Amino acid sequence: FKALEAIVAPTATLATNTSSLSVTSIAAVMTHPQRMAGFHFFNPVPLMKVVEVIAGFKTDAAVCQRLADYARQMGHSAVQANDTPGFIVNHAGRGYGTEALRIVGEGVSDFATIDRILKDQAGFRLGPFELMDLTALDVSHPVMESIYHQYFEEPRYRPSVITAQRLAAGALGRKTGEGFYRYPDGVMQQTPEAPAPVVDALPPVWVSPRAARRPELLRLIHTLGAPLESGAAPSSAALIVVAPLGFDVTTVAAVERLDATRTIGIDMMIDDDATKRRVIATNPATRRDMRDAAHALFARDGKAVSVIRDSGGFVTQRVVGTIVNIAADMCQQRVCSPADLETAVKLGLGYPQGPLAMGNLYGPTNMLEVLFNLQTVYGDPRYRPSPWLRRRGALGLSLLHEEE
Repeated sequence: FKALEAIVAPTATLATNTSSLSVTSIAAVMTHPQRMAGFHFFNPVPLMKVVEVIAGFKTDAAVCQRLADYARQMGHSAVQANDTPGFIVNHAGRGYGTEALRIVGEGVSDFATIDRILKDQAGFRLGPFELMDLTALDVSHPVMESIYHQYFEEPRYRPSVITAQRLAAGALGRKTGEGFYRYPDGVMQQTPEAPAPVVDALPPVWVSPRAARRPELLRLIHTLGAPLESGAAPSSAALIVVAPLGFDVTTVAAVERLDATRTIGIDMMIDDDATKRRVIATNPATRRDMRDAAHALFARDGKAVSVIRDSGGFVTQRVVGTIVNIAADMCQQRVCSPADLETAVKLGLGYPQGPLAMGNLYGPTNMLEVLFNLQTVYGDPRYRPSPWLRRRGALGLSLLHEEE
């Protein structure tokens, strides 16, 4: 760019399409760094109708405005960001893949089950492992490492050894025929789900008084035809159902002094009517007959059911909570405006809602409860809530709210 600057007209704007390099660093060698900006398109450009306009440390505001106007003339939506690692889309997208990898790394479930859960329960178009196979690990893993190191090892962006190992092995995804899935003749090979078990008779069901969406859960169990217990404590034969936000089943069973051998959890963060799949979790002590009874019960109306091992926040709570928290902190850091963040993520990542709208939909206070409890379960600063989320949740404000 230093050489280019000497050739072009003094009024010319210089732009880089970089997705990860610092615009400020690129412009630092120029005589007039104020006319340099990032102008980041996404592939395939004709279909991805969003452009990130990135202001370096010395970029003139008028330069960014001209580039934004130019993008709109081409039929694209322009979003403006300050020069920070990952800009908007690659920054906001960190939570989806890294949290899913962390869940797999804990042995909670397998790649295909996690993909199914996030598509059917939370409405994502592609599961995180399908998405990483599509983009290829030789692209996505270096981006994970780059953003993590550029933010000086911020725990929220911590990469995974799982992708590092697969990258080293050359299992990059679709383009190599093998990634998280296999692709014989270019077609994804996926193991069918096992059918729900058949049980002779359902045990009575007792639901914890602290369960999330307890009235809805009681109606659901009644509709599915299981006998419900209404006592203050479960009988010795009852299947015990808990529905925590952020906590794992083990913690709830211990705190509420429940018989862990008969206790299972169900994720009720999202309205059951709004999902295509239910997710239940066992704990290390859950008996097989109780696991099978719960699986059979919640599959009785034909809705798909995934059974996972114990996990704070199941799958969807963890992934959605991480996405919302990272987005909130981007607003706190003034990376971009809330409106531009929502536009960039919906158009650039194809999420069902922008991350802040997602947090509003499921409730900022619920997001806070999930994150606080994940911190308790795992002791990891990765889950500490952003001040943006904490303050708006405490005051009952929308996560899109900007201070005057």
